[in-house]
Amino acid sequence: MSFKISRRELLRGGAAVVAGGALQQVGFAAFAARPLEEVGYGQVTLKSAPHLAQMENARSVLMGLSDDSLLMPFRKMVGQDAPGEDIGGWHQYRADYDYRKEDAGLAPSATFGQWVSALSRMHAITGDPALRERAVRLNRLYAQTIATEYYAKNRFPAYCFDKLVCGLMDAHRLAGDGDALEILERTRKAALPELPGHAVDREVVWREGKDVSWVWDESYTLPENLYLVSAQMGVQGTAYREMAERYLDDASYFDPLARGENVLGGKHAYSYVNALCSAMQAHMVGGSEKHLRAAKNGFDMLLAQSFATGGWGPDEMLQAPGSGKVFASLAKSHNSFETPCGAYAHMKLTRYLLRCTREGRYGDSMERVMYNTVLGAMPLQPDGHAFYYADYHSQSSIDNAADTADTPNDALGSGGKRVYSDHRWPCCSGTLPQAAADYWINGYFHEPGAVWVNLYLPSVLRWNEGNAKIEMELEGTYPETPEVRLRMKTSHVVSFALKLRIPAWADGATLQVNGRSVQMAVASGFATVQRKWRTGDTVKLELPMKPRLEMLDEAHPETVAVMFGPRVLFALASEPVAASSAHALAIQQTGGEEWMLQSLNGPVKMVPFTSVQSQTYLTYIRVI
Repeated sequence: MSFKISRRELLRGGAAVVAGGALQQVGFAAFAARPLEEVGYGQVTLKSAPHLAQMENARSVLMGLSDDSLLMPFRKMVGQDAPGEDIGGWHQYRADYDYRKEDAGLAPSATFGQWVSALSRMHAITGDPALRERAVRLNRLYAQTIATEYYAKNRFPAYCFDKLVCGLMDAHRLAGDGDALEILERTRKAALPELPGHAVDREVVWREGKDVSWVWDESYTLPENLYLVSAQMGVQGTAYREMAERYLDDASYFDPLARGENVLGGKHAYSYVNALCSAMQAHMVGGSEKHLRAAKNGFDMLLAQSFATGGWGPDEMLQAPGSGKVFASLAKSHNSFETPCGAYAHMKLTRYLLRCTREGRYGDSMERVMYNTVLGAMPLQPDGHAFYYADYHSQSSIDNAADTADTPNDALGSGGKRVYSDHRWPCCSGTLPQAAADYWINGYFHEPGAVWVNLYLPSVLRWNEGNAKIEMELEGTYPETPEVRLRMKTSHVVSFALKLRIPAWADGATLQVNGRSVQMAVASGFATVQRKWRTGDTVKLELPMKPRLEMLDEAHPETVAVMFGPRVLFALASEPVAASSAHALAIQQTGGEEWMLQSLNGPVKMVPFTSVQSQTYLTYIRVI
């Protein structure tokens, strides 16, 4: 029996596990048309230290920036006085900016809307009035700068407009900014003359007389937030919904994806994966089945070219099937996955897909990306330096010579490093705070009569089931240990279904209710406990973990990542590592978060991404 499984096999839906030992395959005949409900940011008290630390880091940095610094590029671009400290980096505005010579000034003000969004989300989580006051004040100051001139001078008018839509929408719904929607309407009217009027693919010229840096805008990502704000506004949101429909990238992207045609190759990775979120909102708000098919097919095509970490897009490019370029990147690139931006898009997409399909495989994918990428991102720095790329470099050029015609960059050596980007205030400084806040809404979903547990983060969820008030506390140190415990507190006896995600890798998962084992079939990746609940009821879920090997792709079965539960174990080594399959599957846990692999050249320490510090590491090893 081979213990090497392909990512396609692992991530294919429908793995059958039954708590208590019996095997049974159960599929949903159909899923309800109404998506699962997101829980509110304030309904969850998260207790996971690394997740809390990441949000606190983002909060501290954002609250430490002055209003004048954040407003400076807007004010300069519309000809107003701009006092205060120029924080530089991508946030800075320079009328004479030349992309061929410098980095600072690439995307002035682009992260402003994301930061307002993050402050609003953090306020909803914590209730801290200072966060609300900051978001509302920034919106008031921004409103004084609204002008079409801002977009005329902007390389990324659609990108910046999209972030402002998100920030103002979140400030309205999460921070109670009563003026946010009026400011948003003024923003929309100011932007319209300088937007293309329809989706324009990246690298396509639509404004004449500009250099190549003016074709990097991302108008094809606009529909997601336009649909969301239209739903928030109800009948008053018609203009936003109509605008969303105009910017759907149907002809070159969603239509072929819906037909099952793989058109991902050669596209900018983050923005076109993020565009799949627009397809999902075209379904969730607009009711389009075509766009749901496009998003589902696009996601499956993305999985087929993903790394074991769940990351994708080496050098920020998606690849054509069978090109061999993902494997080649292990030797020629250290820019393997645009981590905060890519993870933010991936977690949104999987959240939407899970809500609409009720399939646990999307939660599996979200969990994989969270633990192996963004949760291990280095903290955002007050000077704007951010963690940008995860580095999966694992091979020398000799190992890879037959698979690429490009010249590998051996000068960088074998192995990856966690390092800060040379950029200051890049796009990832905007998405990291948003992604950190979204941990609070990714763990649970709800529908009348059922609560769905997606991520096993120590936390407390509060919700109402009918006229019953419920608190459910989730405890444990998963994924460090396999046991998850839940404890109920209810205002009175209440009946509902508890849906627990069972990862595809968790063979032999077991479930106990009030200390008694129960047998429960797994349907589309979720086990169900349907009963009358009362205060003091407990649930214990055991998700057994053992080493397994995942090959990069079927063309390179010898190139594998060592997995343990949802996490990749990274080899702390600076030269390629080779081991037998038997030794790779027999790694021994030597400490809390350390394992030892007996390689051909001796013992090698392995750790999860969140435990990698400044060491050189390998994502993939070679099995012989």
